[in-house]
Amino acid sequence: MIAPEQRTSRSIRIGELDRVLDRDPDDATARSERAGLLREAGRFEEAKSDYLELLRRQPTDFGALNDFGTLVLNAGYREAARSLFAQAVRHHPRNPNGHVNLGNLLLLLGECAPARHHFETALRIDPGHVHAHRGLGNLFAAQGDEMSARRHRDLGFRNDFLTPLPYRGEGQGIAVLLLVAAAGGNIPVQALLDDRHFRTTVLVTEYYDAKSALPPHDVVFNSIGEADLCREGLEAARAVLARTSRPVINHPARVLQTGRFSNAERLRGLPNVVVPRMMPMPRHVLAAPGGADAVAGNGFAFPLLVRAPGFHTGHHFVRVAAPDDLAAAVANFPGDDVWLIEELDARDGEGMFRKFRVMFVDGGLYPLHLAISPHWKVHYFTADMTQSEANRRCDAAFLADMAGVIGPRGMAALERINGALGLDYGGIDFAVNGNGDVLFFEANATMVVLPPSADAKWAYRRPAVAKVQSAVRAILSKRSLADNAA
Repeated sequence: MIAPEQRTSRSIRIGELDRVLDRDPDDATARSERAGLLREAGRFEEAKSDYLELLRRQPTDFGALNDFGTLVLNAGYREAARSLFAQAVRHHPRNPNGHVNLGNLLLLLGECAPARHHFETALRIDPGHVHAHRGLGNLFAAQGDEMSARRHRDLGFRNDFLTPLPYRGEGQGIAVLLLVAAAGGNIPVQALLDDRHFRTTVLVTEYYDAKSALPPHDVVFNSIGEADLCREGLEAARAVLARTSRPVINHPARVLQTGRFSNAERLRGLPNVVVPRMMPMPRHVLAAPGGADAVAGNGFAFPLLVRAPGFHTGHHFVRVAAPDDLAAAVANFPGDDVWLIEELDARDGEGMFRKFRVMFVDGGLYPLHLAISPHWKVHYFTADMTQSEANRRCDAAFLADMAGVIGPRGMAALERINGALGLDYGGIDFAVNGNGDVLFFEANATMVVLPPSADAKWAYRRPAVAKVQSAVRAILSKRSLADNAA
């Protein structure tokens, strides 16, 4: 942890810039520098004011549009970021970075066609733009076109597999070697690895050249979390770890055991845990005229769920109500791999679907959110939370008293699942039935921890997110310092 006195130089510089701007409010260079320092210090509203003032005076400035867009995106304002990135592209159509930033955001929003347009525009301007190739690699992977995804990943990572991230703290901080997979499936760590505390170097495991020395590091954080998608990256991570003696968070050998099907099999039978039946079945079988008979012949009944492995946030995940709906449900799935999943009834007494998320950090349980929706496919960002004050009250009650809401049977089940997974960092999505048992949905390392936006209605969520962030900082600090002491 970086002591407060170590951050004085940033505060001193902000004070100097304050005096410059008092004398000359039109000094765009000073205002831009101050906006960046305020952003680094986590002073969102003050940084926002500076960026707004910059854009009032220079409405087409690329740096202000781009940096302001990044600021609001990190704060959760996706549509505001979209507007700012779009303005940057409109005013600077020959700047490939603007197209890549907008493309990445559009891909995040699920708008693949316009995202592809901007990535390809960036490559027409700069054919070697590695971030445009990486964006297209992610896009093609999401569409199931693995050959195209691999081609662009090769161009984006083969000669650029090691990236030091900006460090905005004072002193040395804690040096983190962050392992990622080019294929995706990585833990979103932006909200966890505060660049005021950690000096992070990103290493893409599939493309690591063993002839290259590893950068100096205090601790390794393996952020590759999707076992079904990233087996190649996880195996490559094991080879990287053979070259270091530093402590490792989320060893890949443990993560490799956390695929959906693997989890279902090893958690089945735990007391107070209800695990759905799952089995793989080729898509071409399910789409054929006898697909429904094959499903019934393996002991599954309708309605059931079908899912393509390796995807999250509801992509390629469909509820099939009746046999006649099966072929259409899987028609657009990428590849031939599909899972059949028994549907568990996650409705409460009012017929609403509930999904809890609890994070596991260093053996502890941390409540993150409760999402409530009238639809079976529940995600916090699409559930009825923004408009429903009653749902937010339920969410707040869960965050304030997890054990009281979950009950003793559910808490005991969560402890058992946490122990069985053995991850340093991970999480679980689940519901609780009328008996107080946990209805298991999924558990892995890729659970997203997104800080709530600045809207006052989400103030009750901030302490819960801060506790997860603090727990991650604590385990990284503890492991690195203990190893140094030894």
